[in-house]
Amino acid sequence: MKPFSQSHLQPCNLFHKFSGPILLSLFLVVVSLDVIESGSVVKTLPGFPGDLPFTLETGYSIAVIQYLVFLSLYYCHSLFYYFIESEGNPKNDPLMLWLTGGPGSSVLGAIMYEIGPFTINNANSTWERQMLQLKPYSWTKAANIIFVDQPAGSGFSYAKTPEAYMTNDTFATMHGYQFIRKWLVDHPMFLNNSFYVGGDSYGGILVATIVQDIYNGNQVGERPHINIKGYVLGNAGTDTHDEFNSRIRYAHKMALLSDTIYKSTKENCHGEYLNVDTNNTLCVNDLQAVDKCLGRIFVEHILEPICDTPYTIKYDIFRRGLRSIDNDSMHIWPLPQVQNQACRVLLSL
Repeated sequence: MKPFSQSHLQPCNLFHKFSGPILLSLFLVVVSLDVIESGSVVKTLPGFPGDLPFTLETGYSIAVIQYLVFLSLYYCHSLFYYFIESEGNPKNDPLMLWLTGGPGSSVLGAIMYEIGPFTINNANSTWERQMLQLKPYSWTKAANIIFVDQPAGSGFSYAKTPEAYMTNDTFATMHGYQFIRKWLVDHPMFLNNSFYVGGDSYGGILVATIVQDIYNGNQVGERPHINIKGYVLGNAGTDTHDEFNSRIRYAHKMALLSDTIYKSTKENCHGEYLNVDTNNTLCVNDLQAVDKCLGRIFVEHILEPICDTPYTIKYDIFRRGLRSIDNDSMHIWPLPQVQNQACRVLLSL
């Protein structure tokens, strides 16, 4: 790997006279943000034969944000990124910032299982050694993509104090916007490329607000000017209530629920499956039948199996609450069968 560092700043030593969360919530004032960025070009990966046939750069963008000037309160976030250069025409192909969900999931899941250039070769992998293979329909065939672990605490991104891990959608939007501005300063060869922001799952909450910040920044003349052209949402979280309630209808359309169970549940619950009246015993009983039908369905991808391990956390189909981690109540595949399945577990904070 070849390391590099394009910009310089004082080391990220945090110093603050007061870190009271009450004052922070009442008197939040962002007065400065500076960033150090360092990265490495990765030539090879474990499990992949030979050199990578595309350019992979990984690194950190370290943001120092002064929230309260009169209290000298500073927080430091180190956001980890994977940059995969387009395999087509990097100079002219679009540039995309990709955010994943959770919130708190590593963006490595998006690289390996969604739009990235490689994935696990399950047929030739073992528990001790995972093998990688290329994907023929990766988005990086036609786009330069920056995958970012965010917020701090996701993937390899981190902070140096407990206070700095406290976040919300506003902070995450600010960090994402400042990240791409500084990244473009350090990668000026991509300043003229058409730029898009993309994301899936909970990333859909942040994509639109980051895009709005980009447009606002361009309008007031912030530099660098970002050549924003649009955004992309994939299976995005935008309206929790309607999306969760739509799962019953989706399960029925995919033949995971019988006509009888679906009709009874719809009538007795009046289309409300998330915020359920516990006194409505007919609805509660129907939903128990629904959960029994869908309990062995992998919600994130209904064609994939559930991986049952002692560490697997079970959710019900509506994410109404954690189920027991006790696997004795479930039908467990024997271990050799699990080993032969292309299993993956998606966990977030």
